[in-house]
Amino acid sequence: MPDWQDTQQRYQERVNRLLEAHLSKLSEIAPTLKQAMQYGLLIGGKRIRPFLTYATGEMLGAKLSDLDPSAMAIECIHAFSLIHDDLPAMDDDDLRRGKPTCHIAFDEATAILAGDALQTLAFDILLNHELSSTAERNRLALLKTLTCATGYDGMCGGQAMDIDATGRVISLEQLEQLQKRKTGALIETTLKMAYLSSPVQSEEVEQSLAEYAQAIGLAFQVRDDILDVVSDTEILGKPQGSDIALNKSTYPDLLGLEGAQDFAQELYQQALQALASLPYNTQVLESFAGYIVNRNK
Repeated sequence: MPDWQDTQQRYQERVNRLLEAHLSKLSEIAPTLKQAMQYGLLIGGKRIRPFLTYATGEMLGAKLSDLDPSAMAIECIHAFSLIHDDLPAMDDDDLRRGKPTCHIAFDEATAILAGDALQTLAFDILLNHELSSTAERNRLALLKTLTCATGYDGMCGGQAMDIDATGRVISLEQLEQLQKRKTGALIETTLKMAYLSSPVQSEEVEQSLAEYAQAIGLAFQVRDDILDVVSDTEILGKPQGSDIALNKSTYPDLLGLEGAQDFAQELYQQALQALASLPYNTQVLESFAGYIVNRNK
Protein backbone atom coordinates (compact mmCIF):
# COMPACT_ATOMS: atom_id res chain seq x y z
CA MET A 1 0.00 0.00 0.00
CA PRO A 2 1.14 3.61 -0.50
CA ASP A 3 2.71 5.19 2.56
CA TRP A 4 -0.32 7.30 3.40
CA GLN A 5 -2.57 4.23 3.59
CA ASP A 6 -0.30 2.48 6.10
CA THR A 7 -0.36 5.60 8.24
CA GLN A 8 -4.07 6.16 7.67
CA GLN A 9 -4.94 2.70 8.97
CA ARG A 10 -3.07 3.37 12.21
CA TYR A 11 -4.75 6.73 12.71
CA GLN A 12 -8.17 5.34 11.73
CA GLU A 13 -7.95 2.64 14.38
CA ARG A 14 -6.85 5.19 16.98
CA VAL A 15 -9.63 7.73 16.38
CA ASN A 16 -12.29 4.99 16.08
CA ARG A 17 -11.23 3.57 19.43
CA LEU A 18 -11.33 7.01 21.04
CA LEU A 19 -14.72 7.90 19.56
CA GLU A 20 -16.26 4.59 20.61
CA ALA A 21 -14.95 5.04 24.16
CA HIS A 22 -16.21 8.62 24.32
CA LEU A 23 -19.71 7.72 23.14
CA SER A 24 -19.89 4.74 25.49
CA LYS A 25 -19.51 7.12 28.44
CA LEU A 26 -22.67 9.06 27.54
CA SER A 27 -25.60 8.40 29.85
CA GLU A 28 -28.70 6.47 28.79
CA ILE A 29 -31.19 9.34 29.22
CA ALA A 30 -32.04 9.15 25.49
CA PRO A 31 -30.96 5.69 24.28
CA THR A 32 -32.35 6.01 20.75
CA LEU A 33 -30.56 9.32 20.24
CA LYS A 34 -27.35 7.79 21.55
CA GLN A 35 -27.71 4.88 19.12
CA ALA A 36 -28.29 7.29 16.23
CA MET A 37 -25.17 9.26 17.20
CA GLN A 38 -23.16 6.06 17.29
CA TYR A 39 -24.61 4.99 13.95
CA GLY A 40 -23.85 8.32 12.26
CA LEU A 41 -20.37 8.62 13.73
CA LEU A 42 -19.18 5.01 13.54
CA ILE A 43 -20.89 3.83 10.34
CA GLY A 44 -17.53 3.69 8.57
CA GLY A 45 -15.35 5.97 6.50
CA LYS A 46 -11.63 6.43 6.00
CA ARG A 47 -11.34 9.16 8.67
CA ILE A 48 -9.56 11.39 6.18
CA ARG A 49 -9.89 14.51 8.29
CA PRO A 50 -8.45 12.93 11.45
CA PHE A 51 -5.72 11.43 9.25
CA LEU A 52 -4.73 14.91 8.08
CA THR A 53 -4.68 16.18 11.66
CA TYR A 54 -2.53 13.32 12.94
CA ALA A 55 -0.20 13.19 9.91
CA THR A 56 0.41 16.93 9.89
CA GLY A 57 0.73 17.17 13.65
CA GLU A 58 3.22 14.33 13.91
CA MET A 59 5.22 15.85 11.05
CA LEU A 60 5.42 19.06 13.11
CA GLY A 61 6.43 17.25 16.30
CA ALA A 62 3.08 17.27 18.11
CA LYS A 63 2.16 14.57 20.61
CA LEU A 64 -0.58 12.19 19.47
CA SER A 65 -2.40 12.80 22.75
CA ASP A 66 -2.52 16.53 21.93
CA LEU A 67 -3.94 15.75 18.47
CA ASP A 68 -6.63 13.38 19.76
CA PRO A 69 -9.22 16.03 20.74
CA SER A 70 -8.90 17.83 17.40
CA ALA A 71 -9.17 14.57 15.46
CA MET A 72 -12.26 13.50 17.39
CA ALA A 73 -13.91 16.91 17.20
CA ILE A 74 -13.36 17.24 13.47
CA GLU A 75 -14.87 13.80 12.82
CA CYS A 76 -17.89 14.65 15.00
CA ILE A 77 -18.44 17.80 12.92
CA HIS A 78 -18.02 15.86 9.67
CA ALA A 79 -20.52 13.19 10.80
CA PHE A 80 -23.05 15.84 11.85
CA SER A 81 -22.74 17.49 8.43
CA LEU A 82 -23.32 14.20 6.58
CA ILE A 83 -26.37 13.30 8.67
CA HIS A 84 -27.96 16.67 7.96
CA ASP A 85 -26.83 16.73 4.31
CA ASP A 86 -28.65 13.42 3.69
CA LEU A 87 -31.98 14.64 5.10
CA PRO A 88 -35.02 15.00 2.81
CA ALA A 89 -34.87 18.78 3.28
CA MET A 90 -31.31 18.76 1.89
CA ASP A 91 -30.09 16.12 -0.61
CA ASP A 92 -32.66 13.45 0.34
CA ASP A 93 -30.23 10.53 0.09
CA ASP A 94 -31.04 6.98 1.25
CA LEU A 95 -27.47 5.61 1.21
CA ARG A 96 -24.26 6.68 2.92
CA ARG A 97 -21.12 4.52 2.80
CA GLY A 98 -23.22 1.69 1.41
CA LYS A 99 -25.66 1.70 4.35
CA PRO A 100 -29.02 3.37 5.04
CA THR A 101 -28.63 7.02 5.96
CA CYS A 102 -29.34 8.00 9.56
CA HIS A 103 -32.87 9.27 8.93
CA ILE A 104 -33.70 6.02 7.11
CA ALA A 105 -32.20 3.81 9.83
CA PHE A 106 -34.03 5.80 12.54
CA ASP A 107 -36.32 8.72 11.61
CA GLU A 108 -35.95 12.34 10.55
CA ALA A 109 -36.38 13.88 14.00
CA THR A 110 -33.85 11.54 15.57
CA ALA A 111 -31.38 12.18 12.73
CA ILE A 112 -31.66 15.94 13.19
CA LEU A 113 -31.06 15.60 16.92
CA ALA A 114 -28.16 13.19 16.35
CA GLY A 115 -26.48 15.74 14.08
CA ASP A 116 -27.10 18.53 16.59
CA ALA A 117 -25.72 16.44 19.46
CA LEU A 118 -22.60 15.45 17.51
CA GLN A 119 -21.91 19.09 16.74
CA THR A 120 -22.05 20.06 20.41
CA LEU A 121 -20.05 16.94 21.34
CA ALA A 122 -17.22 18.21 19.13
CA PHE A 123 -16.90 21.42 21.14
CA ASP A 124 -17.33 19.57 24.44
CA ILE A 125 -14.33 17.40 23.51
CA LEU A 126 -12.21 20.42 22.58
CA LEU A 127 -13.16 22.24 25.77
CA ASN A 128 -12.55 19.42 28.21
CA HIS A 129 -9.99 16.97 26.83
CA GLU A 130 -6.66 17.08 28.62
CA LEU A 131 -3.82 18.80 26.73
CA SER A 132 -0.14 19.31 27.40
CA SER A 133 1.07 22.79 28.26
CA THR A 134 2.28 23.20 24.65
CA ALA A 135 -1.18 22.64 23.16
CA GLU A 136 -3.07 24.17 26.10
CA ARG A 137 -1.84 27.65 25.18
CA ASN A 138 -3.84 27.37 21.95
CA ARG A 139 -7.04 25.75 23.25
CA LEU A 140 -9.06 28.91 22.58
CA ALA A 141 -7.53 29.20 19.11
CA LEU A 142 -8.50 25.58 18.40
CA LEU A 143 -12.10 26.32 19.38
CA LYS A 144 -12.15 29.50 17.29
CA THR A 145 -10.73 27.70 14.25
CA LEU A 146 -13.29 24.89 14.34
CA THR A 147 -16.15 27.33 15.01
CA CYS A 148 -15.27 29.45 11.98
CA ALA A 149 -14.93 26.40 9.73
CA THR A 150 -18.28 24.99 10.84
CA GLY A 151 -20.53 28.04 10.86
CA TYR A 152 -21.83 30.79 8.63
CA ASP A 153 -18.49 31.65 6.99
CA GLY A 154 -17.59 27.99 6.59
CA MET A 155 -19.39 24.70 6.09
CA CYS A 156 -22.93 25.81 6.94
CA GLY A 157 -22.62 28.89 4.73
CA GLY A 158 -21.32 26.72 1.92
CA GLN A 159 -24.24 24.34 2.29
CA ALA A 160 -26.65 27.28 2.11
CA MET A 161 -24.92 28.48 -1.05
CA ASP A 162 -25.24 24.95 -2.48
CA ILE A 163 -28.97 24.86 -1.77
CA ASP A 164 -29.42 28.30 -3.33
CA ALA A 165 -27.51 27.19 -6.44
CA THR A 166 -29.56 24.01 -6.93
CA GLY A 167 -31.57 24.09 -10.13
CA ARG A 168 -29.67 26.95 -11.74
CA VAL A 169 -26.35 27.49 -13.49
CA ILE A 170 -23.67 29.32 -11.52
CA SER A 171 -20.25 30.57 -12.61
CA LEU A 172 -16.99 28.74 -12.06
CA GLU A 173 -15.96 31.40 -9.54
CA GLN A 174 -19.22 30.98 -7.60
CA LEU A 175 -18.80 27.20 -7.57
CA GLU A 176 -15.26 27.52 -6.22
CA GLN A 177 -16.36 29.86 -3.43
CA LEU A 178 -19.19 27.48 -2.55
CA GLN A 179 -16.95 24.42 -2.39
CA LYS A 180 -14.18 26.20 -0.49
CA ARG A 181 -16.71 26.70 2.28
CA LYS A 182 -18.81 23.54 2.07
CA THR A 183 -15.92 21.06 1.77
CA GLY A 184 -12.66 22.96 1.88
CA ALA A 185 -13.11 24.87 5.14
CA LEU A 186 -13.14 21.76 7.32
CA ILE A 187 -10.20 20.20 5.47
CA GLU A 188 -8.17 23.39 5.88
CA THR A 189 -9.07 23.39 9.56
CA THR A 190 -7.65 19.89 10.06
CA LEU A 191 -4.17 21.17 9.23
CA LYS A 192 -4.61 24.43 11.11
CA MET A 193 -5.59 22.56 14.29
CA ALA A 194 -2.61 20.23 13.88
CA TYR A 195 -0.35 23.27 13.62
CA LEU A 196 -1.91 24.84 16.72
CA SER A 197 -1.37 21.60 18.67
CA SER A 198 2.33 21.44 17.76
CA PRO A 199 5.38 23.24 19.16
CA VAL A 200 5.99 24.97 15.81
CA GLN A 201 5.43 28.73 15.65
CA SER A 202 6.14 29.88 12.10
CA GLU A 203 3.94 32.00 9.86
CA GLU A 204 5.70 30.55 6.81
CA VAL A 205 4.87 26.96 7.83
CA GLU A 206 1.29 27.91 8.68
CA GLN A 207 0.87 29.58 5.27
CA SER A 208 2.31 26.62 3.35
CA LEU A 209 -0.01 24.23 5.19
CA ALA A 210 -2.97 26.47 4.37
CA GLU A 211 -2.04 26.50 0.67
CA TYR A 212 -1.73 22.70 0.64
CA ALA A 213 -5.06 22.33 2.40
CA GLN A 214 -6.83 24.71 0.04
CA ALA A 215 -5.52 22.81 -2.98
CA ILE A 216 -6.46 19.32 -1.75
CA GLY A 217 -9.79 20.56 -0.35
CA LEU A 218 -10.85 21.83 -3.76
CA ALA A 219 -9.33 18.81 -5.52
CA PHE A 220 -11.37 16.54 -3.25
CA GLN A 221 -14.59 18.17 -4.45
CA VAL A 222 -13.55 18.22 -8.10
CA ARG A 223 -12.85 14.49 -7.90
CA ASP A 224 -16.19 13.95 -6.14
CA ASP A 225 -17.93 15.68 -9.04
CA ILE A 226 -16.05 13.52 -11.54
CA LEU A 227 -16.95 10.32 -9.69
CA ASP A 228 -20.62 11.34 -9.68
CA VAL A 229 -20.41 11.06 -13.47
CA VAL A 230 -18.08 8.12 -14.09
CA SER A 231 -18.53 5.80 -11.08
CA ASP A 232 -21.54 3.79 -9.84
CA THR A 233 -23.58 3.52 -6.67
CA GLU A 234 -22.05 0.22 -5.52
CA ILE A 235 -18.52 1.61 -5.59
CA LEU A 236 -19.39 5.04 -4.21
CA GLY A 237 -21.56 3.76 -1.37
CA LYS A 238 -24.02 6.57 -2.12
CA PRO A 239 -26.33 7.30 -5.06
CA GLN A 240 -24.39 7.87 -8.28
CA GLY A 241 -25.62 10.77 -10.39
CA SER A 242 -27.23 12.55 -7.42
CA ASP A 243 -25.78 15.93 -8.44
CA ILE A 244 -27.21 15.53 -11.94
CA ALA A 245 -30.58 14.47 -10.52
CA LEU A 246 -30.64 17.59 -8.31
CA ASN A 247 -29.55 19.78 -11.25
CA LYS A 248 -26.49 21.10 -9.45
CA SER A 249 -23.62 22.92 -11.14
CA THR A 250 -20.48 20.77 -10.99
CA TYR A 251 -16.94 20.96 -12.35
CA PRO A 252 -17.61 18.44 -15.16
CA ASP A 253 -20.74 20.42 -15.98
CA LEU A 254 -18.84 23.73 -16.25
CA LEU A 255 -15.46 22.51 -17.51
CA GLY A 256 -16.36 19.27 -19.25
CA LEU A 257 -15.15 15.91 -17.92
CA GLU A 258 -11.64 16.25 -19.38
CA GLY A 259 -11.38 19.84 -18.20
CA ALA A 260 -12.36 18.83 -14.67
CA GLN A 261 -9.75 16.06 -14.68
CA ASP A 262 -7.10 18.56 -15.84
CA PHE A 263 -8.14 20.98 -13.09
CA ALA A 264 -7.77 18.26 -10.46
CA GLN A 265 -4.23 17.57 -11.69
CA GLU A 266 -3.45 21.30 -11.57
CA LEU A 267 -4.59 21.41 -7.94
CA TYR A 268 -2.45 18.36 -7.19
CA GLN A 269 0.61 20.19 -8.47
CA GLN A 270 -0.28 23.22 -6.36
CA ALA A 271 -0.45 20.96 -3.29
CA LEU A 272 2.99 19.49 -4.02
CA GLN A 273 4.42 22.96 -4.54
CA ALA A 274 3.11 24.08 -1.15
CA LEU A 275 4.70 21.06 0.54
CA ALA A 276 8.04 21.64 -1.20
CA SER A 277 8.63 24.77 0.88
CA LEU A 278 8.32 22.91 4.20
CA PRO A 279 11.49 21.78 6.03
CA TYR A 280 9.96 18.42 6.99
CA ASN A 281 9.46 14.95 5.57
CA THR A 282 6.23 15.48 3.62
CA GLN A 283 6.09 12.09 1.87
CA VAL A 284 2.86 10.97 3.55
CA LEU A 285 1.05 14.21 2.68
CA GLU A 286 2.37 14.01 -0.88
CA SER A 287 1.01 10.45 -1.24
CA PHE A 288 -2.31 11.57 0.17
CA ALA A 289 -2.59 14.39 -2.37
CA GLY A 290 -2.10 11.83 -5.14
CA TYR A 291 -4.83 9.69 -3.66
CA ILE A 292 -7.26 12.62 -3.60
CA VAL A 293 -7.12 13.18 -7.35
CA ASN A 294 -7.05 9.48 -8.33
CA ARG A 295 -9.45 7.82 -5.88
CA ASN A 296 -12.41 5.79 -7.19
CA LYS A 297 -14.80 6.43 -4.30
